[in-house]
Amino acid sequence: MRIPQITLTAVIILATQFSVFSQNQTNFQKDSTMLRQIFDETLENGRAYEDLRSLTKDIGARLAGSASADMAVEWGYNKLNSYGFDKVYKQEIEVPHWERGTTEKAWYTDTDGNIHQLNILALGGSVATEGPLQAELVHFKTREDLQNAKKKDVKGKIFFISQPMDQKMIETFDAYGACYPIRGLGAIDAAKKGAKAVIIRSLSLSEHPHPHTGTMQYEDGVTKIPAAAISTMDATTLEKHMMTTRGVTKLMIEMNCQTFPPKKSHNVIAEITGSENPNHIITVGGHLDSWDVGEGAHDDGAGIVHSMEAARTLIALNYQPKNTIRVVFFMNEENGNMGGKTYAELMGQSKENHIAAIESDRGGFTPRGFSLDGNDRQLKLLLSFTKLFEPYLLQQLEEGYGGVDITPLKSEFKDIALFGFVPDSQRYFEIHHNANDVFETVNKRELHLGAASISSLIYLLDNYL
Repeated sequence: MRIPQITLTAVIILATQFSVFSQNQTNFQKDSTMLRQIFDETLENGRAYEDLRSLTKDIGARLAGSASADMAVEWGYNKLNSYGFDKVYKQEIEVPHWERGTTEKAWYTDTDGNIHQLNILALGGSVATEGPLQAELVHFKTREDLQNAKKKDVKGKIFFISQPMDQKMIETFDAYGACYPIRGLGAIDAAKKGAKAVIIRSLSLSEHPHPHTGTMQYEDGVTKIPAAAISTMDATTLEKHMMTTRGVTKLMIEMNCQTFPPKKSHNVIAEITGSENPNHIITVGGHLDSWDVGEGAHDDGAGIVHSMEAARTLIALNYQPKNTIRVVFFMNEENGNMGGKTYAELMGQSKENHIAAIESDRGGFTPRGFSLDGNDRQLKLLLSFTKLFEPYLLQQLEEGYGGVDITPLKSEFKDIALFGFVPDSQRYFEIHHNANDVFETVNKRELHLGAASISSLIYLLDNYL
């Protein structure tokens, strides 16, 4: 996904418009005091870190359709019930069911007959190899190189795309977005050229031995071929080998992943009923599912506990919202987004007015601010919070992206404001979709600062949107 930097228009709005708070010093003092209370409560008494420990250690990885995902639904329902919400319930959805199977294996043989094992993971949704698959390996430095290759020269081979994420990009999600098509569409590109399988360099900015996974696509009418990612460390080594060898390199790969019929699952929802506009909804959430490697701590256990803690803090402070605050634990963001799509569809059929949604799905690192998918009026409002957010170093307030789970709401409520929580992203792709995404990589203070930041935004939107 691309997260744009603040635009010139936004700067002009900020510079030329008087803040609603500068016009009303009483409101500013009241709101400033409330934000201080929110941060104090979360930093002193916050439950997010221990809740995340429970989710990651008691449940672990929780891919949609798995027994662990079913456990996570029960965990979420019970945990939300323990925090004094007015209402807690499950929302039935249907999710895809793909399983990795036994550990993938891959190795190549060099011209001297030496075997080199690779750290590899099937991409989510890939077909199996149906036993060991061996073929000559052909190397492409970029997706464009693959697309420009002559089919007669590469047909029947296994393709290796070594394109890395761009180290020069300061915004790491821009670097990720530029490389996503290699993972998402690489199997389609390779199959059109007659490949037997495709492997890619993992999408990460650091060199480490852990391969990453993530969703990929097939296209109707195009042969489905196995698709996998190898670790960045192995990709660098393999690329050097392919660039210097004069002989034929053969790759052996074996994966027995499988797709099953869809399964029933649930979003888990809790509400604090609004005192003035109970049918006006502010949604805050993250996704309960994760990939099946690591523990889903940053992606998106952090978003789950951020959302729950943000609301718990308001309850602890005896804050009575004007609008209904709804916490949603979405299921199946990673490989289908059926939780987000179903929630939006059902809400569109209701008589509710959804005025805003906030998503946390970029990890539990130090908070930097919020991005907005909305109109000029909503952007002006977000920027008017600048002075209130300054003491908490929430300085990145910008036009941008809300999140995968909440984006479908836009098709049902055209004027809804979608906010994405923006933490520091420089370390995120060290853990993204790989075995590094475990509880131990999460810092308690950073996590709780994020929850307090989201709670503060909920409070301000409830009063001024």
